[in-house]
Amino acid sequence: MSKVKADDRVVLHYTGKLSDGQVFDSSVNREPLEVKLGEGSLIPGFEKGLLDMAPNEKKTIVIAKEEAYGEKRKELFQTVNKSDLPEDLKVEVNMALMATNADGSEKQLRVAEVNDDNIVVDANHPLAGEDLTFELELVAIK
Repeated sequence: MSKVKADDRVVLHYTGKLSDGQVFDSSVNREPLEVKLGEGSLIPGFEKGLLDMAPNEKKTIVIAKEEAYGEKRKELFQTVNKSDLPEDLKVEVNMALMATNADGSEKQLRVAEVNDDNIVVDANHPLAGEDLTFELELVAIK
C-alpha cells in the first residue's frame, strides 16, 4: 500500500483544535482538502504529520507553535490614533479590521486594546503563539 511522501498530492479531512480543545477549523462537513505537499501552502508541522500516512488512515498530531504559526511577534503590534479611523466605527477588543498596504494588498488585523485616544492592533496570524492539535484522515493520494 502506498504512503504519503514529499511532493505528493493528497486529499484529507482534518479538524484543528487549540490546546483547550476548542475547534478552530474543520473540513468534516464539507469537501475534503486537496493539497500538494512541498509547495508551502501548509504549516510545516501539518505537512510533516501527513508523511507516511496511508489512505483511510486516521491519526492525531500535536504541532508546537514553532512548527505552526510561530510565537506572537511584538513588532507586529501597532498603535493607531482613533482620529485615523472612520468616525462611525465602534472598535472593540478582538474585532477584526482590514488594512490596505501601499501596494494595494490587504492585511487582516485584530484589535488588541482600546484606549481613550488610540487602539492597538495586532498583525500576527490569529493562531500565532498557539500549539495546535489536528485530527487527520487521509482520503487519498493522487
